[in-house]
Amino acid sequence: MEKGTPALGWAARDDSGLLSPYSFSRRVQKDEDVTIKVLFCGICHTDLHIAKNEWGNALYPVVPGHEIVGVVTDVGPGVKSFKAGDTVGVGYFLDSCRSCHTCSKGYENYCPTIVLTSNGVDYDGATTQGGFSDVLVVNQDYVLRVPENLSLAGAAPLLCAGVTMYSPMMQYGLNAPGKHLGVVGLGGLGHMAVKFGKAFGMTVTVISSSPRKREEALERLGADAFLVSQDAEQMKAAAGTMDGIIDTVSAGHPLVPLLELLKPMGQMVVVGAPSEPLALPAYAIIGGGKRVAGNGVGSVSSCQAMLDFAGKHGITADVEVVKMDYVNTAIERLERNNVRYRFVIDVAGSQLGASA
Repeated sequence: MEKGTPALGWAARDDSGLLSPYSFSRRVQKDEDVTIKVLFCGICHTDLHIAKNEWGNALYPVVPGHEIVGVVTDVGPGVKSFKAGDTVGVGYFLDSCRSCHTCSKGYENYCPTIVLTSNGVDYDGATTQGGFSDVLVVNQDYVLRVPENLSLAGAAPLLCAGVTMYSPMMQYGLNAPGKHLGVVGLGGLGHMAVKFGKAFGMTVTVISSSPRKREEALERLGADAFLVSQDAEQMKAAAGTMDGIIDTVSAGHPLVPLLELLKPMGQMVVVGAPSEPLALPAYAIIGGGKRVAGNGVGSVSSCQAMLDFAGKHGITADVEVVKMDYVNTAIERLERNNVRYRFVIDVAGSQLGASA
């Protein structure tokens, strides 16, 4: 039997979340597969949750990572869109059933049997291992082309954080010049929402629980205004002024004060995932006909459109690049939100080691 491609990565083996070197094999390259040398991989909060089994679904040993940028090293004979040497990306998922309602409508990200890039189960029953590793084998339909003008380290978080912001902005009309967008939380997701909002020509207000990030939001990221959600007077003055709000906060927080910022018929999109349920009284949305939606990353076509838009406007994430041997420290810092705004692992520049 033909052997798959040998791979080296860093895996968590239990709920301590501690990562260490791990040797495994990628699947044998199929006719429509692309083999990718991983160059950079972002560290997302999801990686932290999975490594520590905080969602109760970790499939140990697990190699995290789904914000992947790399270079094509080989392609199967059925691959027409990519060739060796192409710079490409892989995001949160790497396959879907292609036949369900959502897949047929082009929303593969909501496929009931979606195959996640890390900690997922492939259709052959194998556990998927993510981008904290040196090589990846992916079907061509789930590989994305990364614009040549973008920093590769800065482009990696676009594959998750970027499309998670861009996709709902496009879907709900929060991309029109002159519209007023509120961004709740200024972290890995929120700073991307500010960048896309300004590129769309919107008025952007950052909403945060403390004034600590005011200067960062206004002077460095170019937001138009900064609102402290704990300041009742500021919130009252801003009531009814926003066309849409993207809520990126992953800790518990009240929704009603945020909904009061929306104009009638305004749209809130929730993309943060607090572990505790968020309270949503009916009166908060009935009055004014306000709407609340969720969003999970984006489809393949939405992600490619986002990358193309980012290339046109020179948009990348603000990152701190680290080597693989720093990953456990990076995850500890991520737990404390001590990063501006995304850690990215220089996988190709790291000594990955070897282990069973």
